[in-house]
Amino acid sequence: MRRTKAEAEETRNSILNAAERVFFEKGVSTASLDDVAKAAGVTRGAIYWHFSNKTDLFLELYNTVNLPLEDMITREVERPAAEVLCYIEKSAGHWLDELAADEHRQRIFTILLRCAYSDELLPVLEKQQEVDDRHTVMLDNAFAKAKSEGFLNGNWTPQSATKALCWMMEGLCSDWLLFGRRFDLASEGKDGLKRLFDSFRQTPATAEALTAS
Repeated sequence: MRRTKAEAEETRNSILNAAERVFFEKGVSTASLDDVAKAAGVTRGAIYWHFSNKTDLFLELYNTVNLPLEDMITREVERPAAEVLCYIEKSAGHWLDELAADEHRQRIFTILLRCAYSDELLPVLEKQQEVDDRHTVMLDNAFAKAKSEGFLNGNWTPQSATKALCWMMEGLCSDWLLFGRRFDLASEGKDGLKRLFDSFRQTPATAEALTAS
């Protein structure tokens, strides 16, 4: 009997949901497609109908959520320079709120953090690097815009500000996900972001000194 498009989509979603659970519990490298098929209640052949191999399945899971940088900067920052730093800080804080409230995202990012990227899983690592490179450039440009109009403290270059923000976000999320949610990610994370962005901003005294010189 030929399956309908809706039934095929339901099967595909069941496989993805099962893969998420299995990869989270066993790790991607040690889990097999048989494990996923059993958890989904389908045959191994059903998995191959929808996905070429385990890497393809893992990439589809990866695509169900965005990485921190991908969520923080979803388009070129087209704001007046005075608002750029506020916009980036607000976006980063919003992303922390979403991660803290979304168990699906938490599982996917935990899987990514625990993953041993063997040869078969290198495409996933390459995809992450591609996204990271693209959005690093976008953040560099945003901080450069703030700097060009005097809103970025002279202690920071656009590149160093980008790195500090990325390292802070990645460190916060990794620590929280891997070591037992030992702190309030949204509250304490946004407090840390505020302190970091306060250091990014040009102070009136510094601005006056630059003008005088």
